[in-house]
Amino acid sequence: MLSVDDPLPFRPKRVLVAGVSGSGKTTLAGRIAEMWDLRHVEIDGLFHGPGWTPRPEFLDDVRAFASDDRWITEWQYTSKGTDAVLTPRAQLAIWLDYPYPVVRRRLIRRTLARGALRRELWNGNREKGPWNMLSRDPEKNILAWQTATLHKWAERFPELQDDFPHVTIVRLRHPRETERWLRSQAEASGVSIAPPKRRSRAT
Repeated sequence: MLSVDDPLPFRPKRVLVAGVSGSGKTTLAGRIAEMWDLRHVEIDGLFHGPGWTPRPEFLDDVRAFASDDRWITEWQYTSKGTDAVLTPRAQLAIWLDYPYPVVRRRLIRRTLARGALRRELWNGNREKGPWNMLSRDPEKNILAWQTATLHKWAERFPELQDDFPHVTIVRLRHPRETERWLRSQAEASGVSIAPPKRRSRAT
């Protein structure tokens, strides 16, 4: 497992971004896609159909883009079968292993802003009202979901390293490390990257 200061041994073409809800997987995936000229597939948009119902075509769509040569996506829906499709094809996994206060603040801010602005997310869906943050049900309250899955990746990665040794893993422990890592990758690739945007109140 590599750290922020370890150089990558190659330029990856297929990348997974892992992390608990609120860690910024989608934002980072978009920046990396631009830096390395990869197709960014936002996997939430494939899973959620109208009315927040799972799309029956989800895994077929995942298989379709996974067969392409160049892509980056969020490492999610592993219980829905994505591990069997994405991980054998991936070359790099980036693990956003941020401190709990960081991801908690980010998720609260994002959830409140999305609920207030009623911004459309995927397939006509919008963030549920802030009253859902009072529920203890992880299926209804994204904060409860974050708590329930907080240690998921720490528990899974040792096994994943054994099962998928071809996947290079980079562990980033703070947003500042992520910015350092992005700058070093941009320099190694001979490209420039935009500075991090101020976190949108809608994303």
